[in-house]
Amino acid sequence: MKAYAAEFVGTFWLVLGGCGSAVLAAAFPEVGIGLLGVSLAFGLTVLTMAFAIGHISGCHLNPAVSFGLWAGGRFPAKDLAPYIIAQVLGGIVAGGVLYLIASGQAGFDASASGFASNGYGEHSPGGYTLTAALVCEVVMTMMFIVVILGATDKRAPASFAPIAIGLCLTLIHLISIPVTNTSVNPARSTGVALYVGDWAVGQLWLFWLAPIVGGLLGAVVYKFIAGKSD
Repeated sequence: MKAYAAEFVGTFWLVLGGCGSAVLAAAFPEVGIGLLGVSLAFGLTVLTMAFAIGHISGCHLNPAVSFGLWAGGRFPAKDLAPYIIAQVLGGIVAGGVLYLIASGQAGFDASASGFASNGYGEHSPGGYTLTAALVCEVVMTMMFIVVILGATDKRAPASFAPIAIGLCLTLIHLISIPVTNTSVNPARSTGVALYVGDWAVGQLWLFWLAPIVGGLLGAVVYKFIAGKSD
């Protein structure tokens, strides 16, 4: 239960910190942290939580990561469902807290603002197609899992995994925010989409399917290039 609670808290922090930076700071004229700031915010949430709860739950914070670690032989199948439930609940609660904060500004409208939701087509920040969004999310998640498995391999330099993983997520956001607003994490996508409803919920299927497929592919790729690992 402590591991599940840690996943809840960690995913709560990821959604609140990452999506919060996009909703509250990125669009604020006098702050304007922009794409770089939001990318760093997501990377920092993972980096800080990896140090805080990595020794408790492994700091997955993401159903795609849990699936990838399972496929990579690092995580038992019996814990997949409880971890994913904890992650999704953490994301939803964080989305609720963020909604309450954002609603404190006059004229706030979650649907009109997008509320940091992920999307494709007319809801892609750059107007990218469904196919482009699918490819982007699969490939970005695949590489994220490769980095996670490599950084946590017993043959890798000790204690540096959180830094590598956090910077990897930052890089992923720098690449893919214009395409999908960057998911690579179904819990993150769900946590804000439910408060937007409408199109965000209608397109949510892609941001479950693509990251999980990418996570499984990442495990296959790492096992191929790394051979036996722990």
